[in-house]
Amino acid sequence: MPITNDSEVAVIIPHYNGVRILQDCLQSLQDNTNLPVHVILIDNGSTDSSLEMVHREFPEVQVLQMEENLGFAGGCNAGIRGADSEFVLILNNDTIHRKGWISHLLERIQAADDIAVVQPKIHSYQNKGKFDYSGAAGGEMDIFGFPFARGRLFENIEKDEHQYDQEDDIFWASGTAFLARRKLIIKAGLFDEDFFAHMEEIDLDWRLHLMGYRIVVEPKAVIWHRSGYTLGAETFLKKYLNHRNSLFMFISNYKLFTTGYLLPLRLVLDWLSVFSSFFKGDFKRSAAVIKAHFWILCHPLKILKKRSKAKALRKIGDFEIMNKLYIGSIALTYYLFKKKKYSSLNRPAA
Repeated sequence: MPITNDSEVAVIIPHYNGVRILQDCLQSLQDNTNLPVHVILIDNGSTDSSLEMVHREFPEVQVLQMEENLGFAGGCNAGIRGADSEFVLILNNDTIHRKGWISHLLERIQAADDIAVVQPKIHSYQNKGKFDYSGAAGGEMDIFGFPFARGRLFENIEKDEHQYDQEDDIFWASGTAFLARRKLIIKAGLFDEDFFAHMEEIDLDWRLHLMGYRIVVEPKAVIWHRSGYTLGAETFLKKYLNHRNSLFMFISNYKLFTTGYLLPLRLVLDWLSVFSSFFKGDFKRSAAVIKAHFWILCHPLKILKKRSKAKALRKIGDFEIMNKLYIGSIALTYYLFKKKKYSSLNRPAA
């Protein structure tokens, strides 16, 4: 893996502890990358031996040390600002990669000027042959702001049997790994650091859609991800951030009229989740939704500021945005109508 500061691609890796997974990631990147890249490690205040390992075994990697933990959003933003390449590749530190994967992503994004972001197929490291929970074969979303993915609807994760091998448009690319045009990411306002972690990539991609750009998946590029390594799926913090950030971007990125008629339905769905989770004994999820609503009520100025940003970027209307979304509630479709696979959904014509 030749490392040059004038490479077309800067690989941005946010990191906080976990020396072994970082070592695996950097070694895989070195072994499976066949074009020059500039690797920038954003260290969010690690307290283990991560940095000593990097300086010893990967001296070509540029390290940016943060004085405090800025989370995924803040760490990635620091790396994007510090890069000077045409393209940036956001990459989780708990991934390994198939040979030539970055080349495939680069070829895909360069194929059309209106492509802003491209995602690889993401397989599970722990469950070989299956898609990963975090992004699978490309991210989608319903009109109420609830994300899902091709190959993963809630707890149902499919085997990769080449059913999603098409080069398709998607709504969002997983923050686990995606290649993007650096100038467009900056123009869109970078990751929103109020999110801290979870769904900030979906919010960013929503703004890129508003600007008239496309998000796509490149199935020839494949990586494996240790999903949930950094923040376990059942932690209260993860449940809270997922609910809060989903509602935050929903309220912020739609036009006022669309927000007005969809928000009551969104709140009904949230409270159905509260009561359902409570009776199932999942008190963490119930509390997470309630806390998320309380945060939204207490931060009207943040919402107004975020809505102003979306309005300034907007070049297309909500009708065009909704043509890219699942028309309906993915939660009701999954739990009530028992449709467990992406291929079973009735998708709108784009």
